[in-house]
Amino acid sequence: MELKDLVESLRNFPGVTRKKSISSVINFFPKQACSKVLASYGEDAAVVEQDGRLLLLAADGIMPALMRANPFFAGYYAVLVNIHDISAMGGVPIAMLDILSVRDNRICSQVMKGMEAAVKKFGVPIIGGHTHPDCDYDAIDIAIIGTAEPGQAIFSHTAQAGDDVIAGMDLDGYYPDALPHAWDTTSRKEAPILRRQMLIMNKIAKQGLLRSGKDISNPGTLGTLGMLLETSGKGAQVEIGRIPRPRNVDLTQWLKSYQGFGYVVTCDPANSQKVVDMYASVGITAAVIGKVTEEPKLIIMDEGEKEVLFDFEKDIITGCKPASTVGWESVEMGK
Repeated sequence: MELKDLVESLRNFPGVTRKKSISSVINFFPKQACSKVLASYGEDAAVVEQDGRLLLLAADGIMPALMRANPFFAGYYAVLVNIHDISAMGGVPIAMLDILSVRDNRICSQVMKGMEAAVKKFGVPIIGGHTHPDCDYDAIDIAIIGTAEPGQAIFSHTAQAGDDVIAGMDLDGYYPDALPHAWDTTSRKEAPILRRQMLIMNKIAKQGLLRSGKDISNPGTLGTLGMLLETSGKGAQVEIGRIPRPRNVDLTQWLKSYQGFGYVVTCDPANSQKVVDMYASVGITAAVIGKVTEEPKLIIMDEGEKEVLFDFEKDIITGCKPASTVGWESVEMGK
């Protein structure tokens, strides 16, 4: 595929375009001054300071298409995506709450079995929630809480020009039937390796190696990087050929894929090799794929060709700009 065609395909990918609705929500709710809210919109989890610790709060819902295609994986991924959000922040997941909206007992059973399987693998319990047994749609939503040490949270809004961009993924996986953009690396692995992978960002955070980071979610590798750059008010130049990829997997499909384990992070170039090595210690293939730039454009390059994927002076992925991520007291005061 020509680079220009790849850009067009990625820009119009529903995993990317569906994020734009966030931009109409972030400024709707009144912002109550609160010095304890350290980060909010644009992050994988909100960050609240409480008694000298950081609480990480996140929630996620599963797309209806996945619920229709595979209720078991809908339940499984509902747990997984929330664990990823806490891990991406350098945190340790503690517990989850679920909202299960299903009328059909067969579908309900499959969703719950998927959730059960994920809870057993990752060891993060579901401790309560709510059910809607009389609704006319099927949905599973989960909220999660985790913790991080002060000064060790990994944010999306803190990338700096000159940082290396690193992509890390588990290449040992497969695409389940009817899920062409869900790269499953976890359902067939044993719990011990998955729990080590779950905590690797926490270990990296403790060493202060990263400037920013985000888990690779529905927008895919470059869409997720785009969200990070948009939130940071920066851009990047990325070499497509450097992105880790399994053999015999189509490039476009890969770049659109939700990752069973995958992160895009930025760091001082002096730390890059250590970050790559720490990922490798838990079976993750990572590589430096580009550089963060001051110019707010995500530019992708391949064999001498160059194309602008996102120009954040006019393009919107989520609409989360740098000012929207800071603590609410700072927003109130115009800081």
